Amino acid sequence: MRTALISALGVMLMLSACAKPPSQTRNACAIFEQRNGLFNNWRRAAVAAEREYGVPVPILMATIYTESSFRHNAKPPRKKIFGFIPGKRQSTAYGYSQALDGTWERYQRETGRWGARRTDFADAIRFIGWYHRESATKVNIPLNDPYKLYLAYHSGHTGYLRGAYNKRPEALRGAKRFTDITYTYAKQLQQCPG
Repeated sequence: MRTALISALGVMLMLSACAKPPSQTRNACAIFEQRNGLFNNWRRAAVAAEREYGVPVPILMATIYTESSFRHNAKPPRKKIFGFIPGKRQSTAYGYSQALDGTWERYQRETGRWGARRTDFADAIRFIGWYHRESATKVNIPLNDPYKLYLAYHSGHTGYLRGAYNKRPEALRGAKRFTDITYTYAKQLQQCPG
């Protein structure tokens, strides 16, 4: 009885630790070090997504950094009614990848990954790899061009082709931030132990 209680508490502590974002989100080595569990190993998930879709790990990780700051349950802010009453959310974006409902459903349908969840890091990073691969295939963006990959991720492929991001300063700022963190992560990952 006592060992069962201790085991249950241990599992709860492990799960609650996974719910909080890593403490050093601007350091790729620290992120991987903090999430190197047997069942929840972010480096292994990132490398698997890179192998499957050909998208470099720094770009995959920078996408999550820019979209959700590594928060598993991130959602866009609510619109305010009369400046203070919470209204509807700006979009259906959710989870690590901030994937919209429709895009996530298309991913599940096209890949057969029906059980994939936006709040699961391995599922989310695999989705990001798939989406960036789609950007390379559909709109001809090189997989090593973080600036354009982010603009296509933020605006969607149709919006990217129309140049919708040109009228959205937040998209251009996001693309610059995304590019900067991609190069920071790339430099750090060359020096990570293991």
